[in-house]
Amino acid sequence: MTLLDDTVARIVPADAQAAASAKLALDAKTKPRGSLGRLEELAVRIAAIRRAPRPGRLETAIVVAAADHGVAAEGVSAYSAEVTGQMLANFEAGGAAVCVLARIAAARLHVVDVGVGRPTGNIARGAAMTTGDARTLVEQGVACVRELGDEGVGIVGLGEMGIGNSTVAAALAAALLGVDAERVCGRGTGIDEEGLQRKIRVVRAALAANRVERGDTLAVLAALGGSELAFLCGVALGAAAEQLVVVLDGFISSVAALVAARLAPAAAQAMIAAHLSPEPGHRLVLDELGLEPLLDLSLRLGEGSGAALCLPLVDAALAVLDEMATFETAGVTDAGR
Repeated sequence: MTLLDDTVARIVPADAQAAASAKLALDAKTKPRGSLGRLEELAVRIAAIRRAPRPGRLETAIVVAAADHGVAAEGVSAYSAEVTGQMLANFEAGGAAVCVLARIAAARLHVVDVGVGRPTGNIARGAAMTTGDARTLVEQGVACVRELGDEGVGIVGLGEMGIGNSTVAAALAAALLGVDAERVCGRGTGIDEEGLQRKIRVVRAALAANRVERGDTLAVLAALGGSELAFLCGVALGAAAEQLVVVLDGFISSVAALVAARLAPAAAQAMIAAHLSPEPGHRLVLDELGLEPLLDLSLRLGEGSGAALCLPLVDAALAVLDEMATFETAGVTDAGR
């Protein structure tokens, strides 16, 4: 059995009993039942993922995978391909937005180069990579998150960097969802209307050049995906197998998560959507995953920036569940009794 097969086999549905116990615990807190709204829902979901009614405060990490893409040669981005490598250096220097936001959230930042300067094939003209390459990258993502789990991390945010990767994500989403390119293509790095129409044509060309069976998820990933999306797919799978909470960033990381959920449907139950991107395909992908985003701030940066912004909310939900007094311990009369 391969590492991927073993990981998929270990992914099980979230624990409904732990969720029910967490809900009862929240109802006993000194507040009207349900008055903390989605914060309570978040705490319950995490309890189910962690299979613990009271998971406590959790250490967090954001995994940012970076790679280059052959499709960038089609002029689908406002930036040149060399920017991926330059941003990698910016991450190392601590100057990128996600570096700042991760510091604020007290999250460790784990940046992984999975293909900077080594672009995948141009999907407009053929396959991005072989199925074997895709599997290797997925398994590298699994291994990465296993190490983080062994180091005590309980929550993993997904982030990415790669010029052209919103085009790759759009092609993957269109193939997996069975929709036209126009429904999943957005302005990405800020392209104009002409650039958007070119991007739509490129995604349609990619779908025509790579006619793979929609149900063969790994083949779809190999044909249309990117190195960082394959790696993040593995991170999502590995996290779900280890009962770690997976916090999705925007459109691109959510597409990687969709691939993971197609390989192991129960993996979606380990996921939380940080925010809703202006990219039109993002809502479609989140709906397919059954996720409702926590924030809507018109973020379209990527890098894991939205995931980092969401982490204090996650921590607050866990703190309420763990630290807030109950009616009984505080000596407060419960109107619900």
